[in-house]
Amino acid sequence: MKYLLLITCFFMGLNVEGQILNAESLRMINDSTGWAGTMSAHFALKRNTNDFLIMGTDFHIQYKKEKHLLLFKNDINFEKIEGNKFENSGITHVRHNYRFKPQIAWEAFVQGQYNKVNLIGFRALAGTGPRFKLTRSEKYKFYLGVLAMFEYEEVTDDITPLQRDLRASTYLSFSLYPTEHTTIVSTTYFQPQLSEFGDYRISNQSSLIIGLFTNFSLKTTYSFIFDTFPALGIPKSQYNFRTGLAYSFD
Repeated sequence: MKYLLLITCFFMGLNVEGQILNAESLRMINDSTGWAGTMSAHFALKRNTNDFLIMGTDFHIQYKKEKHLLLFKNDINFEKIEGNKFENSGITHVRHNYRFKPQIAWEAFVQGQYNKVNLIGFRALAGTGPRFKLTRSEKYKFYLGVLAMFEYEEVTDDITPLQRDLRASTYLSFSLYPTEHTTIVSTTYFQPQLSEFGDYRISNQSSLIIGLFTNFSLKTTYSFIFDTFPALGIPKSQYNFRTGLAYSFD
């Protein structure tokens, strides 16, 4: 059994809470049976035309046994702009994988979230579909997921009606290990509405993890989201860049 405590000491740069959760970030490299988990806390302070103060906590655990993998994640973030009151956001995500072939697994997930900054009062997702491992090498790994999901969304811009949609959730993910102490992980999602392909979201999250010394590593992550129909007043594209220090132990 392996536990991982991830403590982000200080994030700098623009930190925008994404609307699409990167489920690949939940999967811990752990071949043993049992529990594993991560916890993190982050803080960011930035000044451009406005002053930003962002704080947050992340927590996730996984349980692995034979062909089954169960993931749970809960994130909460607080954002304050130019002395205004704190606005919060949160995501809770549960996902189950069953690997019935060496290269093929079946996934099912449920998710609930809210984001006051992006005017998402509440969004609920439930989806399922296959996940394919495209490579056999341990030096690099590529995965493809082709899922369908139901989306329920309440937007608080006083204009957008209640949304009940079926969407695809297709993703391509890869992990590279160029050196013993370096890992590169990237995932790109494409989520179109099945009845109207012009209504879609695209997101990418890429991370570079560099081992510094025993149990410590430096992690830099860049995230990008594009939504063709965001809430009124919210930009179509948003990005997030942050760097932190990670500490791990068994």
